[in-house]
Amino acid sequence: MSHALGVLVHTPAHARLGPVLTYQSECLLPPGTLVRVPLGTRETLGVVWDSQSMDATEAIDPAKVRAVAGALEGIAPLRATWQQLVTFAAHYYQRSVGEVALAALPPQLRDLSPAQMQRRLQRGISKTAAADAPAASPVSDAPALSPEQAHVVTQIENQSGPFLLFGATGSGKTEVYLHCVHTVLAQDPGAQALVMVPEINLTPQLEARFKARFVPLYGEQAVVSLHSGMTNPQRLKSWLAAHSGAARIVLGTRMAVFASLPLLRLIVVDEEHDPSYKSGEGARYSARDLAVYRGRLEGAKVLLGSATPSLESWYQSRPAAEGGRYLRLHMPSRIGASGATSSPNDAPATTAQQAMRSTAGTPAGLPLVRRVDMNHQPRKAVFSLPLLDAIKERVARGEQCMVFLNRRGYAPVLHCTDCDWKSECTNCSAFRVFHKIDRTLRCHHCGFTERVPRTCPACGNPDITPLGRGTEQIEEHLAQLLADVRRPHSTSPECPEGEPLRVARIDADSTRLKGALESQLAAVHAGDVDVLVGTQMIAKGHDFRRITLVAAVNPDGALFSSDFRAPERLFSLLMQAAGRAGRDASLGGNSEVWIQTFQPAHPLYAALKQYDYPAFAAQQLQEREQAGMPPFCAQALVRADARTQEAAQAFLNAARVGAHTDMPLWEGWSEVLAQVTLYPAVPMSIQRVANIERAQMLLESPSRSALQRFLQGWHSVLQATRTHPECKGLIRWAVDVDPLAV
Repeated sequence: MSHALGVLVHTPAHARLGPVLTYQSECLLPPGTLVRVPLGTRETLGVVWDSQSMDATEAIDPAKVRAVAGALEGIAPLRATWQQLVTFAAHYYQRSVGEVALAALPPQLRDLSPAQMQRRLQRGISKTAAADAPAASPVSDAPALSPEQAHVVTQIENQSGPFLLFGATGSGKTEVYLHCVHTVLAQDPGAQALVMVPEINLTPQLEARFKARFVPLYGEQAVVSLHSGMTNPQRLKSWLAAHSGAARIVLGTRMAVFASLPLLRLIVVDEEHDPSYKSGEGARYSARDLAVYRGRLEGAKVLLGSATPSLESWYQSRPAAEGGRYLRLHMPSRIGASGATSSPNDAPATTAQQAMRSTAGTPAGLPLVRRVDMNHQPRKAVFSLPLLDAIKERVARGEQCMVFLNRRGYAPVLHCTDCDWKSECTNCSAFRVFHKIDRTLRCHHCGFTERVPRTCPACGNPDITPLGRGTEQIEEHLAQLLADVRRPHSTSPECPEGEPLRVARIDADSTRLKGALESQLAAVHAGDVDVLVGTQMIAKGHDFRRITLVAAVNPDGALFSSDFRAPERLFSLLMQAAGRAGRDASLGGNSEVWIQTFQPAHPLYAALKQYDYPAFAAQQLQEREQAGMPPFCAQALVRADARTQEAAQAFLNAARVGAHTDMPLWEGWSEVLAQVTLYPAVPMSIQRVANIERAQMLLESPSRSALQRFLQGWHSVLQATRTHPECKGLIRWAVDVDPLAV
C-alpha cells in the first residue's frame, strides 16, 4: 500500500515551489523522519512534515507524485517541539521553513545515502545508552560557591525563569552555569543541557572546563561541541550524539540553538549581549531570542548571563509589576573580593586595598579605571607618558599588560599628501587596509588584495603615508617604546631573564593558521608574553590570570556614531576588556584600566569608571523611549542587492508604494498598515561590496504583532515588485527582523 507523505525540502522563500512537497512511500513514516527524496534531477535530504499545517501550492496530480528514495534508518524522528521551533523561526524571520530546517541540520546529512548513513552509525556512534552512564554524584573538586553564587543558584532552582544573570566580570558566572548543569543532569538520568557562547574561539576553553567536570561522571560522549569551525564529520558526530541522547551537554555558538536535544532541560546563553548571536546571512535569526522561545516550548529553564546585558534583555528584566518577563539575578562582586571567596586558594583583597577602592569609587575587587585626557598629551601621541610608566612598572613586577584596539591591520588608509589619493577598493565603497607585515593593501569586505605601490598610483609621489592606526602599528610602536626595558626574574625558558620585553598581537590576521590562536593563548598563560595587543578577540571570555593592566587606545569613535546602538556596544566592549585585568585574586586589588580619550567627561566614561551599568542602561533607555526606538518599538529592514544603486532603491521604493495601493491585500490590511511606518530607501553605510550595490529600507511599528502581520502580507508585494522594469538588475532581497545595525 502506498502512502502520501508531506516532505519538507530546502526551497528559498521566493521559490514557486512550496516548502512541503508530496511524495509516495510504501510505509507510513512519522513526522520528523529524515528521508532522501528526488527533487528535479537530483536527490536531496528532506524531513517528513505535518502537511496539514502547510498551505498547498496547487492541486496534486497523482501521476506526478514521485517516490521517497529511502529513510535514514537508525536516526529517530525529530521531535515535534523541534519542528515547532523551526516553524516559528521561519515565520518570525520571514524565511522558508525548508530553508531554516535543512540549514539547521549537519551538512553531511545532505550528502550521505541511507546505506552510507547506516554504515556511519554502525562504526561511529557508541551503542552505550545514556542510562548506562555512571550515576551522578557531587563533584568533589568543585569549588565551594560564594554567598552570591549560592543565592543565585537557589533562585534558579526555585523559580521558573527565564533568568538574566547580571554578574560582574570575574564574579563566577561560569561556576554558576556548571553548578546548574550538574543539578539538572543529576535530577534526571536522561536530561540534557545546552550552553551557548558567542565566539568559536571561546568554545575550546569552556569545553575543557565542562569536560573536566562532567566526563568523569557521564563518560566521554557526555560533552560535545557544535560550531562552524568544526569539520562536517565532526559536526555530524556531535549532532548524532545530541540527537540520540548520548551527549548530555552541548556547547556551541548560535547554530547550536537548533540542535536536536530530545530531553532538553536547561539552556545557558553566556555573554547574551554579544551581537554574534544574531545571524548576518540566510535566516537572520537571533539565537538568544530563540533560546528563550525554545525554553518555553521544551519546558526548560533559560539562563542569560552577562556583565553588560543587552538593553532589550535588561528592559525585559524589570520588575514583573512593570511588565518584565525575566527574573534579574545580581552578582556584583568578583571572586576573591570581600564576601565573594569561593576557593581556599583565592586570597581576598586586603582591607587597605578595599579602602582604596571605596575612596576611588570603584567596587571592591574590580580594576581601578583611569581616564587619560589626550587633549593634554603631545600632539599625535599614541601612548600617554603616564600609561607608558604604568606599563613599565607592571612588567618590572613580573605582571602582564593588555592593550586593546578594535581595528586590525597597520593603518586603515594609505594616503598621498600631494594629490589626496587614498587606498580605495575598486570593488567596494570602502578603503583597503594597509598591512605592513606582508606589504599589502587588503579590503576587509571583498578580500581584494594588492601589493603596496612604491609610488602614488595617481601622481607618482613616493611619499605615501598611513592614516590612522591598527593593531600591527600599535604592536610595532609599543615594542619601540619599550625596547630599553628588560624582563625581570623569569621562570619561562622561552623568555629568560634579561631579554627584551615580548610584545605579542592576537587578532584575525595573526590567528589565521590552524592552531595559531591556541598556541598564542598558551604563550600568554605561560607568562611568555609581557604585553598583549589585540582586538575584541582578546576582550571576551579569556581568563588571563597575570594581566593587571588593560589599556584602551582611542575608543572615542563610537561616541558620535549614527548607529543608536554604538554607545551600548562600546560600553559593553570596554567593560569586557576591563574584565581581563585582575582576575587573579592575589593581584586583583592592584589592577587598573586606562582609557585614553579626547572626551574624558563623557557620561559613558563616567559610568564606566564606577562600573555603573544600571545608570548607563537607564540613561540609554530613556533616550530610546523618547526617540521611539527598540525596545520601545519593533523594527525590520528590507535589504536589496542589485547591479546599480538605482535598481536597488527602485525595488524598495516600488514595494513601499505597493503597500499603500488603493486595493487592500486582505481585510484589515488598512488597520495594520496604519501601525507601520515605511521610510524611504537609502544606500547602506557601505553601499557597494564586491561590485554589488546595496540599499535598505527601515520599517518601524510600536506593535510587534502588527509588524509581523504586515511583513507576512507584504511578502507577495515584494515578490511581484522584482519583475518591474525599473528593478532590472536586482539580484536578491532579504528581510531582517529586529536588526542590530540600522
